[in-house]
Amino acid sequence: MAEQIIAACDGASKGNPGPAAWAWVIAGNGSEVERWEAGPLGTATNNVAELTALRELLEATDPAAPLQVRMDSQYAMKAVTTWLPGWRRKGWKTASGSPVANRDLVVRIDELLDGRTVDFVYVPAHQVDGDPFNAAADAAASHTARTQAAAGTSLGSALPPPEPQTAPRSASRGRPSRPRAARSGGGSIKAKFPGRCRCGQPYAKGELIAKNPDGWGHPACATGAKTAG
Repeated sequence: MAEQIIAACDGASKGNPGPAAWAWVIAGNGSEVERWEAGPLGTATNNVAELTALRELLEATDPAAPLQVRMDSQYAMKAVTTWLPGWRRKGWKTASGSPVANRDLVVRIDELLDGRTVDFVYVPAHQVDGDPFNAAADAAASHTARTQAAAGTSLGSALPPPEPQTAPRSASRGRPSRPRAARSGGGSIKAKFPGRCRCGQPYAKGELIAKNPDGWGHPACATGAKTAG
């Protein structure tokens, strides 16, 4: 049997929807990235970017080789590991009878997974000393979302460095400015207005939200555990 390919993929949307991109990386020896690719999506949601990243990775790898995919998107992972079989049985409808969101991407991923050995591994996002391949894919997707220019090994591009993680300020150095919302405990606030989280799901006025790298959203998403979309 062929040696297992270790890879990671990620998507980014600066605004959700907003300027978006996908990226994947394939591991070399140790924690080094052997090759990577990233592509712009124009204006798209995080969910579209995440699913596109997985599709692009599956299309770029040998279907005969076992593949490990590291992802920080619970939506994309659950879509392909938990919900997809039921959607297929129901003619690409959800349990409520609604059309499956991003159907074209989901159907294509289903086709690419057919007959392959793929192990999906969830890795929390934006963690100090987190998974190096997820961090690399995240950095490439984020950079490409901003530039809207394709990049990667095949284009001779240098892999963008992982974005630095921001440590909380100490009390002696002053408190960060407060957003326009009422603070609650645990670093969360009550939203003054409805909005949409980086995971793609909305939050309501008065719901607890927390700061994340792309703005405000569900507290779970702020700690790297994105909620399902």
